Amino acid sequence: MTQDIAERHRPVTTAPTSGVAGDLADALVPFIGDLPVHLTAWDGSTAGPLDAPQVRLNSPNALRRLLWYPGELGAAQAYVTGEIDIEGSVADALRHAWAVVAERGLTMRLSDPRAVLGLVQVARRHGAFGRRPKPPKTQIAVSGRLHSKGRDREVIHHHYDLSNDFYELILDANMAYSSAYVTGSPLDGVENADYSLEHAQRDKLDLVCRKIGLHERPGMTMLDVGCGWGSLSLHAAQHYGAKVTGVTIAAEQKAFIDKRIRDRGLEDLVTIELCDYRDVRGTYDAVASLEMGEHAGDKGYPDYTATLYRSAAPGARVLIQQMSRRGRHPGGGPFIEAFIAPDMTMRPVGDTVALLEDAGLEVRDVHAMREHYVWTVRGWQARFDAHRDELTALVGDEVVRVWELYLAGGLLAFEQGRMGVDQILSVRRPSAPTGLPAVRPREWSDPRD
Repeated sequence: MTQDIAERHRPVTTAPTSGVAGDLADALVPFIGDLPVHLTAWDGSTAGPLDAPQVRLNSPNALRRLLWYPGELGAAQAYVTGEIDIEGSVADALRHAWAVVAERGLTMRLSDPRAVLGLVQVARRHGAFGRRPKPPKTQIAVSGRLHSKGRDREVIHHHYDLSNDFYELILDANMAYSSAYVTGSPLDGVENADYSLEHAQRDKLDLVCRKIGLHERPGMTMLDVGCGWGSLSLHAAQHYGAKVTGVTIAAEQKAFIDKRIRDRGLEDLVTIELCDYRDVRGTYDAVASLEMGEHAGDKGYPDYTATLYRSAAPGARVLIQQMSRRGRHPGGGPFIEAFIAPDMTMRPVGDTVALLEDAGLEVRDVHAMREHYVWTVRGWQARFDAHRDELTALVGDEVVRVWELYLAGGLLAFEQGRMGVDQILSVRRPSAPTGLPAVRPREWSDPRD
């Protein structure tokens, strides 16, 4: 992927350099070298290799945003508003961009005043210099104290209460919005009629239920922290006879799950509470939380782990599935932090293990599933592409473009190892004996066994 970009994209023919595109290509040389894409500007001018990804600047606003917000945020703002277009696969274009950045050792820092002045002069000459553009409507503006209950509720509402109908067109029938566990398909493949996203999410739900021991004793009580659209809560009750309490702060999610509970006749087994995780009360035989801890952030994570600990009966198993990340941007990067989850925090998995242990939990198993998330996102992308017109009718083109970037960026983050996802199994102390098997069970590798 990071082989010599110059050789891979040495143009057989180069488009004429004139007008906006040519001037911009010249001005960008101090920052990125030769233009790595084929650029078409709003005046019809073109520049760059003809065999590279095709990028169109549809408005002077695109350049204005990039001047005010250099790098990822400005480009994302311009894309979601339609001021920039990419022909073909957005994921392929981003993959190419990451390869160029790595090959050329780019930092994208505007540190040379003369080079910056050159960009400003190009913008001024072509009517793209002016006041800071307004943020897109889809960019999240949050207020209040970081990780206060009100602010968390606002952030979750923006993303998760978008539209149940919208999510039903992208997710599997279980409405599982977390990494699947793929047992019946090559991880470099895609879902098919014999092994679909539904199968892989069912395998994940079975894996979780078995790790926390629901198959060992019917009628166990279970807490599902951040239950989403209820995939785990409903599965644990319907297939393992567990008595489940799920908590969410997204009103649309609760309404969705309550209907499914009634439709499946599970009123005696599943209760969903519209409740902040910090307000959870009671103790349970098992606790699970799938990709919720990221939303607690650093500031809220001690409260999150304290909830897991106090909600688990002594010796009870606690399982979290959580994304991990190293390096800069623990929130996922400027785009994710502005459009998807402003207050999210990811950290190296070892740091999360330490935080769980600090809360009084004994970590017994860490199961890395990064490649499974790549497969999962491919499944979501395929459904997104198949239903794009319906999605646009539901939420509008700008939201759809946000999701196109979100899925493409997520795919590459897991594919390239910049992010991971792990299932971490622990027990509440005192936990001797733990009740866990002495030998790692086969069903923890393949839940169909």
